[in-house]
Amino acid sequence: MKTHKLTGFTLTELIVVVVVIGVLASIAFPRYVFVAEKSRTSEARNILGQIREAEMGYFLEYDTYTTNIALLSLGLPTSCNTSFYFSYGVSGGGASFTATATRCTSGGKRPNSPGGTAYVVNITQNGVLGGTPPYV
Repeated sequence: MKTHKLTGFTLTELIVVVVVIGVLASIAFPRYVFVAEKSRTSEARNILGQIREAEMGYFLEYDTYTTNIALLSLGLPTSCNTSFYFSYGVSGGGASFTATATRCTSGGKRPNSPGGTAYVVNITQNGVLGGTPPYV
């Protein structure tokens, strides 16, 4: 009489594998979301650099900085729209300015900020970046 040996995985082995994959995913996914969100700040840093350059040109012509972002002719949104992850603004004026990018929590380019958390990235006339850690 010939006996056949069954091969394959037991239910216990499959459950252990599923649990291990679940634990790894629960650790990796939040980190992935953070890294992806931090990479979106490259849009803000790039555009803030453009604002700084435009402000420098404005200062050379008018001997003052402006807080009116429309005068810089960059076509940037001052409120959230579906073309950008951030909205942009300038404060200060006169002898100094700070350009700020605020992450959209709704109405911006998808995905909007996770958890509805608005954070900021800013730059000064001296080129110093700042904002909400750890996104800067």
